[in-house]
Amino acid sequence: MSKPLTLTRYPGNPILVPSLVNEWETDNVFNAAVVEHEGLIYMLYRAQGLDRVSRIGCAVSGDGYHFNRLQEPVFVPEEDYEAFGVEDPRVTRLDGWFYMIYTAYSSLGTRVSMARSRNLIAWERMGIILPDEDNKDAVLFPEKIDGRYAMFHRRIPDIWLAFSDDLLHWTDHQIIMNPRPGLWDGVRIGAGGPPFRTDDGWLCFYHGFAEERVYCLGLALLDLNDPSKVLKRQDEPILVPRAPWEVHGDVPNVVFTCGGVETDDKYLIYYGGGDHVMAVAAITKGEAMSLASVSKADVAEFTKG
Repeated sequence: MSKPLTLTRYPGNPILVPSLVNEWETDNVFNAAVVEHEGLIYMLYRAQGLDRVSRIGCAVSGDGYHFNRLQEPVFVPEEDYEAFGVEDPRVTRLDGWFYMIYTAYSSLGTRVSMARSRNLIAWERMGIILPDEDNKDAVLFPEKIDGRYAMFHRRIPDIWLAFSDDLLHWTDHQIIMNPRPGLWDGVRIGAGGPPFRTDDGWLCFYHGFAEERVYCLGLALLDLNDPSKVLKRQDEPILVPRAPWEVHGDVPNVVFTCGGVETDDKYLIYYGGGDHVMAVAAITKGEAMSLASVSKADVAEFTKG
């Protein structure tokens, strides 16, 4: 690939900033799940106030750029395993439900947990789905793979894939992507939002960092029928902290995505900047699919002779 793919920032960024009046979100609003529903874009974002407990708020948009937020959070810590906060939601629409996988934080550590909703406002807890281990960055695929549910998760420092028949019990855990020493994602990586289905494979946006601990976003393409197979992974990051609100924030040098939406001609990737504000950047479908074209060329070259 002659020129690395990059995301183009929306010039009106940031699109969501901490509230001056809602005490539960006065410090940070970041790391949001984003999903389209009945013609509107819903943003389920992580929020922190002075108590530093993470709650999940909801903001709604007609165009994907200008959002109106609800005055109260839609998901707050209620269980012992959530005592310190509910963090970094990812939302997938599947089987008539919206499933939210989130990180529950307590004295137990970080536990991958799940809730479901019909309307993105009222949520029913399903409990911890990866018990007895610290884990994060879990996200459900938007369709079944060979009759089973599929999910990314993160056992440090890798991205893992697992499968389930009932969404509650997960098996066949396997590493699908490792950090790449010497590159921007050489120390730790984790999944972003639900992957996008394309004719050429699952398009996946993910995060990672190297020794300097600068969180960037990357891009990979996985096989449609067997997502344990990585068809292509761009060597260069697709988004690097550069704007002031990405470089400086509650945590400096961070761009971190938990979701995006697909339009007719592009992908909108929503991300937290500096663990403090929400922003959005885009890539056209034509650009994104050039990754698949290179992948096919690589495979052809590899199989010559």
